[in-house]
Amino acid sequence: MHAGRNYTLKEVVTWTRRDIIKLLIIAAIPTAFYELLHWKWMTLPWLPIALIGTAVAFLVGFKNNATYDRLWEARQIWGGIVNSSRTWGIMVKDFITNKHALSPLSGS
Repeated sequence: MHAGRNYTLKEVVTWTRRDIIKLLIIAAIPTAFYELLHWKWMTLPWLPIALIGTAVAFLVGFKNNATYDRLWEARQIWGGIVNSSRTWGIMVKDFITNKHALSPLSGS
């Protein structure tokens, strides 16, 4: 997680240079086949790509919403457990006294 530091473009490129080179090679191969060897059969129409992209966006959105709901429910349950344990701890401290002890303990 990035917390508070701004990185320069040079640092980011330095860290990702292997991936950049790898992806450029992967992208250059089909581009070269299309342009130099005239492989026009490699083209894809935009309509199916747009439809699939829209469907994936909805799917990711719903899954993200469900994940956030589960996280929020877990945080509420955890908060209830913390509150109950604090209440129990306060009650234990109040109920345990030296009033009826056979050998009183020093302290609070």
